Amino acid sequence: MTANRSDNWRQYLPGGSFWQNLTAATVAEFATLLGFTTFFLGYGLVPYLGGSVIGLVGADEPRYAQIAREMLARHDFITPVLYGKPWLEKPALYYWRAMFSFKDFGVHDWSARLPSAEFAFILIVLIYLHMRRFRPGGQLDAALITVSCAGIIGFARGASTDMQLAAPFCIGMLGWYAWYETDKKFWLFDLYFFGGAATLAKGPVAPMMAFAIIFLFAALRKEWSLLRRTIWMPGIVLYLAMVLPWFIAVQHRNPQFLRVFFWEHNLERFATDRFRHSQAIWFYIPITALALLPWLALAWTACWDAVRDSIDEWKVRRNPDRYIGNPRAGDAFPEFLVLWAAFPIVFFSFSQSKLPGYILPALPPITILCGDYLNRIRKRGLKMPLLTIHAIVVGALVAATLMLPMILVHPRQWPPPRVIAAALMDGTAVGIGVVVVVARFGMNRLRVATLVPVALILVFLLGTRNGILLDQKYSARTLAHEVAALPDAPRIVAVYQARRDVQYGLGFYLNERVSNYQRSGVPPEEHLLVVQDFSNEEEEQLSRDQLKKLLAGRQYEPLFFYRPQDLTVYRVSPQAQ
Repeated sequence: MTANRSDNWRQYLPGGSFWQNLTAATVAEFATLLGFTTFFLGYGLVPYLGGSVIGLVGADEPRYAQIAREMLARHDFITPVLYGKPWLEKPALYYWRAMFSFKDFGVHDWSARLPSAEFAFILIVLIYLHMRRFRPGGQLDAALITVSCAGIIGFARGASTDMQLAAPFCIGMLGWYAWYETDKKFWLFDLYFFGGAATLAKGPVAPMMAFAIIFLFAALRKEWSLLRRTIWMPGIVLYLAMVLPWFIAVQHRNPQFLRVFFWEHNLERFATDRFRHSQAIWFYIPITALALLPWLALAWTACWDAVRDSIDEWKVRRNPDRYIGNPRAGDAFPEFLVLWAAFPIVFFSFSQSKLPGYILPALPPITILCGDYLNRIRKRGLKMPLLTIHAIVVGALVAATLMLPMILVHPRQWPPPRVIAAALMDGTAVGIGVVVVVARFGMNRLRVATLVPVALILVFLLGTRNGILLDQKYSARTLAHEVAALPDAPRIVAVYQARRDVQYGLGFYLNERVSNYQRSGVPPEEHLLVVQDFSNEEEEQLSRDQLKKLLAGRQYEPLFFYRPQDLTVYRVSPQAQ
C-alpha cells in the first residue's frame, strides 16, 4: 500500500480520542443528523410521523408485500410464495424483514416499506460515522446530502429489494476501504457480513460488483496484493454461513430454483429483453441525474474534482519527485469512490433489462464525494457560478413540484399559464433565497438552505390533499376500498387491459388473487371485472368489441367508474351451465 496515505484516521482508532471529542457540538451535530434523517425517511411513510401514507405503487411493491404476507401466514421462511405458488425471482431477505415487520405492526402498506427505510437509516448513520472517523469535517454534509437526494428518499420508501441490496452493499464497501486504510482485519467483517446480506437481497450481483470494483481499484493502483489479502478465511466462513443455508434449502425444496433464479432472472435478465425492460444505453445518465436532485450541480462538480484528483495522484505515483508537496498525495479515497460510483452505472448500461433501482448502489459514493468536496473547499467557499447553478436546480425542482397537482388532475394538457407563472415565481424566490443565505452566512448554511426546500416539497406532496391525489392516481388502495365496499359483491376479481400494478395492487389490498383475462382467461364464476378505458376512441371501441367476444353469452353491467386511473368496474354473471 502507498506509504503516504492520509493519517487523519489515526486519532479515531479504538483507544484514541473519539470519545474525548464527544463535545456538545458533536451531540448537536448528531441530533441534527437524526432529526433530518428521521424526517426525510419517515414523513409520509409511518402514520405517526405526519403526512399522507401513499398506497403501494407499481407491480413490485404489492407483489413483494403479498409474498411476505403469505410466507408469514404459512410460517415458511424458505420458499417465497405468491397466491400459493413458488415465486423464485429474488432471494428472501426482503420477505423475512417484511414478515417481522408485519408480525410487529400488522399487515399494512407502510409496514411493508419499513425494511427499506430501516436499511436506509442505518446506511446514513454509518456514512456519518465512517466519514467522522476517516475524513472528519465532511461527515454531516455527506450524510445529509445522501438522505435528501431524490433517489434515496424514493427507494427508502419502497417495498422492494433495491434498498435491501444497496444499503448493505454500500456499508460493506465502506468497511473494505476502512480496512484498506487501517490494515485492521476487523473492518473486513463489514465486507463479508454486509456482502452476505446484499447477496440474500438480490443474489450474485452483490459479490460480483464488489469484486469488480476492488479489482479495478487494485489494478489502477498496481496493488495486486489487495486481492489476495482481501480473501480472508473467517470472512468467507461468515459469508457462506449466512448465504448457503437458504440457497441450499430453497433448491432442495424447489428443484427449479437454480434455473428460474440464476438463469432466467440473472443471466437472461441481463443478456436479453425477456422481461420487457429494454431501454437505450444512455438510460442511466438522466436517471442518475434525477436521483441526485437537488444536489446535481454539486455532485457533478465533486465527481469531476475527484477524477482530477485521482489523475493527479496517479501522476504522483508515477513520478514522485516531480510532484513533491501535492496535498492529496497517497489519498486513494476519491479514486475508490469514483470507481465505485461508475461501475454500477456502466455495467447496467449494457444490460438489456434496465430499471431505475439497479444503479442505487452508485448514489452513496457520489454523495460522499459531495460531502468530502464541501469540506475541502470550506475555507475558500463555493464559487458563485456553481452556487448559482445549484440554486437554479433547487428552484426548478420546487417549481416542478408546485405544478405537479395540476398535472395529476389534467395529465393530458399543460397547466394554465397562471399556474406555470406562479410556480416559476416561487421557484425563483427559493433559488434567490439559496444564493442569499449562502453568500451572507457562508458555506455552512448551504445544507440548511437546500434541505429546507426539500423538506417543504415533501410536506407539499404528502402533507396536503396532494398526498390523496398521488394515492388515487398511482395506487390501487382507494379502488380496492371501493370494490370491497360494494354490497353483495363477489369475492373473485379480474382485470382486462389494466396495468400490472392495478392487478397486483388489488390483489394485496383485497388479499385475493386477481386474475387477468389476457393471461388466464375468463373465470367461470360470477366476478368483478376492472377494465382500463382508453382516451383514443378507436382503441376504446376495439377494447369493447374484444370484451364483448370474451363475455359472449354472459351478462355484465358497469358498477362505477374510477376516474383517477380511468378504470371501469363491472359485475359479470356466472357462466351458463
